[in-house]
Amino acid sequence: MGVPVLVLGKSGSGKSRSIKNLTNVGLVKVIEKELPFKNDLKFIQTSDYNTIKQVLLKSQVNSIVIDDAGYLLTNEYLFSSTKGYDKFTDIAVNFYDLIRYIVSQLPREKIVYIMMHEDEDAVTGQVKPKTIGKLLDEKVCVEGLFTIVLRCIDHQFYTNASGCAKSPEDMFEQQTIENDLAIVDKTIREYYGGLK
Repeated sequence: MGVPVLVLGKSGSGKSRSIKNLTNVGLVKVIEKELPFKNDLKFIQTSDYNTIKQVLLKSQVNSIVIDDAGYLLTNEYLFSSTKGYDKFTDIAVNFYDLIRYIVSQLPREKIVYIMMHEDEDAVTGQVKPKTIGKLLDEKVCVEGLFTIVLRCIDHQFYTNASGCAKSPEDMFEQQTIENDLAIVDKTIREYYGGLK
């Protein structure tokens, strides 16, 4: 049972920057874009769900980042040949299935960080992941698929009580922490009983 972690934030808030100190990391870039810091990180660039699943399963490292994961939805919306409502169903099912795959098919020690842009619900004003179509928002509730949701604001992670940020009781000592996935990764592994 892998551990998916949702990392939300506006563009430029520090989501991708949080990877910088995570030394032993697998990186999947959904779009072709440079990271906002100097690095020599190896990565896979793809928006194909099956390829991503294989990378997650076969990766020799236990901390994996899917950067700009919201573009999985965007790319499928823009480039799918499926027409009408079926397109939105496919988009929702594929993304939902990726999260379920992480939980059900990956070994316990694998933590997968899913970076997405945030959006604000026009009716309620609630912060949520930026998605395509109503199915993921109204029928699935993307953030509900995660036990840990970090919200990045001005290069800080909110661990709970800001928008849809949440984490297990006593996992993090403070409501805001440095946007550093190395710290987050260590904290999660210790909290869940010393995951490798």
